[in-house]
Amino acid sequence: MRLMESHSEWALGFEDETWWSRFSMPNLHAWADDGQPLRLVEQSVPNDDPDQKALACYGLLVRWMTDQGQFHEETWLRFVDGRPLSQLTTAFLEYSCEKLEALGKKALLLIWDNASWHLSAQVQEWICQHNQRVKLDSEGVRILECRLPTKSPWLNPIEPKWIHGKRKVVEADGLLTAQELAQRVCDAFGCYYEDHLSIPEKVA
Repeated sequence: MRLMESHSEWALGFEDETWWSRFSMPNLHAWADDGQPLRLVEQSVPNDDPDQKALACYGLLVRWMTDQGQFHEETWLRFVDGRPLSQLTTAFLEYSCEKLEALGKKALLLIWDNASWHLSAQVQEWICQHNQRVKLDSEGVRILECRLPTKSPWLNPIEPKWIHGKRKVVEADGLLTAQELAQRVCDAFGCYYEDHLSIPEKVA
């Protein structure tokens, strides 16, 4: 944060991934009238249900200093087809850098954990090549990577946002479609729903 105060063209980003389940119910507390407690109804999977049971999602809690000297914070989300993988991770990093470049930023201080798809050779090589292109072309957003200690989710401020978000989008007595769930998540975080990140199929 101190670095950002002296570098207005930098942004601080806390990255993480989570799953949004259509069936699992989060732990939560709620006010209710006496004798009428709120009960979450456990849902079952209909035989003809075409949707995924859960949606994987990348998130970046990004902060930067405004021209008025105040910290601004947003959360950017992208759902993915399948599960987090190296190629999807680089796609999300590229998406985030493009958004930051549009905001006039020059560097992203990226803080994330030691997930295998963060540490993979593919992702590390992509970050290196990305930074080389930014330096060579003198445009774009370079990535300065910082890894959190192993098994320390409390050091990533996006983690509690996942918890509160899952409480906000829960349906007490009904089953949401995958599209409805994704839209509720985006509404809860104040961001636009965008097409899922996916790995293009190879054409034979």
